[in-house]
Amino acid sequence: MRIPISAAALAVGGSLALAGLIAPAAHAADPAQECRGLGVANLYGEFIEGDDTHTPDAEGAVAVGGNADFTGGFSVGQELTAAQVDALPGKNALVVAGKITGHNTQVMKGNGVFGAKADGAVAQAHQGTVAQGPSPIDFKAEFAKLRAASTSLAAVAQTSGATVQAEGAKLTLTGGDAKYNSFTVDAAKLQGAKDVFLKVPAGSVTVVNVTGGSYDMAAAGTTGFHLWDEGKKAFVLDDKLQSAQGGAIRSKLLWNFPTATKVVKNSQAAWAGTVLAPNAAFDLGSGGPVNGSVIAASLTGKGGAETHHYPFTGCLPGTVPTPSVPPTVPATVPPTVPSGSPSATPSGSTAPSGSASPSGSPSAAPTGSAKPSASGSASPSAGASTSAPAAAGSPSASPDAGGNLAHTGSGPVLPLAIGGAVVLAAGGGIVVAARRKAAKRA
Repeated sequence: MRIPISAAALAVGGSLALAGLIAPAAHAADPAQECRGLGVANLYGEFIEGDDTHTPDAEGAVAVGGNADFTGGFSVGQELTAAQVDALPGKNALVVAGKITGHNTQVMKGNGVFGAKADGAVAQAHQGTVAQGPSPIDFKAEFAKLRAASTSLAAVAQTSGATVQAEGAKLTLTGGDAKYNSFTVDAAKLQGAKDVFLKVPAGSVTVVNVTGGSYDMAAAGTTGFHLWDEGKKAFVLDDKLQSAQGGAIRSKLLWNFPTATKVVKNSQAAWAGTVLAPNAAFDLGSGGPVNGSVIAASLTGKGGAETHHYPFTGCLPGTVPTPSVPPTVPATVPPTVPSGSPSATPSGSTAPSGSASPSGSPSAAPTGSAKPSASGSASPSAGASTSAPAAAGSPSASPDAGGNLAHTGSGPVLPLAIGGAVVLAAGGGIVVAARRKAAKRA
């Protein structure tokens, strides 16, 4: 009888002790904590390091590190939600670090701040205030991180099984990974396409790394971006009024131009997804929107050229320390804190290689996401083409300054050794108690 009692006691004691170890480990490996985005840039539809010369409007927020010339009229932030306004630094839907020019600049939601104002310039807020003052964003620091992030993303090998196929004027990108699909496309091949087709699983993050020093969509007259809709079993031409999977594909689509110094959008095309071109002068053209955000060194646009408010919501490997904020989730970064601050924010992000902030310093991240949290998926490994989130057993990687991968789970050796000791002690204690009780009864 003593043997069964001892075995049962060991089983119960071991289970209780392991439960105390497994629960914290599982919490630490929460995929939401490993979701990384584009930092404060993710809060803005136009995030420009230098000058921004643009009419007629941007549906999301606009941040300009240089001067803004909105001559001809410009409106900002019409499509922002209250939560998105709250997430902005100082609730500023318009930030112009330099001088603002234009007789009719309207901030539809949120506040506005500018460094100086040209003679006769008029900027008004409909649901906030517009005032002269210092920029709440450190553009130099943010773009240093964004450039490092862009380079890091481009270093991720094309996903295993993913294909880039050119057939005449048609270019098709196909990827089957449920979490993360990375493509590498030469700029010349991309700009030779009149129509671009993308087929990836809904919910996956897609990064198209475009190599080369420049990209001109107008060269071949690209007119359409077609995204696969699994429900319809067909490609859907992306536009304001329609998008595959209700916009789920384009919201996690990022076009990365790590080395381009010039990017031109064809005026007739609606470009689906967010464009990350931190070294490029970006020409929006004179018509046709970007259905996503534009992050660039400078921007020009006129006529009907707009940026439509569809923020990037994907999880990325090794990018800047602030999290990408889902469209309906308030940011965790205090509005008055400079955006370049290291991992003091509860973001769960780590800095990219070469970032000014300490790489690999995780902090608790908010859950709740459509995420980068946007999908709830963990960020893929920067060192593997078939990256999967931590929840799927593949570590989310973020290259640190030394080229090492960020560790997303608890270190196995020491915790297991301690855990084993705890398990044995707990089980042994219960065995001793059981035996003493049995002896007394005897």
